[in-house]
Amino acid sequence: EELVESGGGLVQAGGSLRLSCTDSSSLFSTSSVGWYRQAPGKERELVANVDRSGNKYYADSARGRFAITRDNWKNTLYLQIDSLRPEDTAMYFCVRYCAGSVCSRQPRKWGQGTQVTVSS
Repeated sequence: EELVESGGGLVQAGGSLRLSCTDSSSLFSTSSVGWYRQAPGKERELVANVDRSGNKYYADSARGRFAITRDNWKNTLYLQIDSLRPEDTAMYFCVRYCAGSVCSRQPRKWGQGTQVTVSS
């Protein structure tokens, strides 16, 4: 049961990226999923998540420029980031809130992350 992120890279400020996360498990469509990020020297923080019904939550820092979507047919989660800023530079992690038969308010499965670097 792996979460595999892709789509990160080096981009200039003002640019856009779309991160993807493919889930190899059978839990994706019935689980809340989301994105976290960790900038150098900072704690990991929640960016956004979406529940099985499609209800979305965004951290204050993500509202307006970030969009989380999910495609249950493809078992894939996306994060569109527009108007990128240097402070968005971080490792972005995909998470699933269910593992096995247990779901919780905290992520139970993490991907390896994809690096986003924004140059000024």
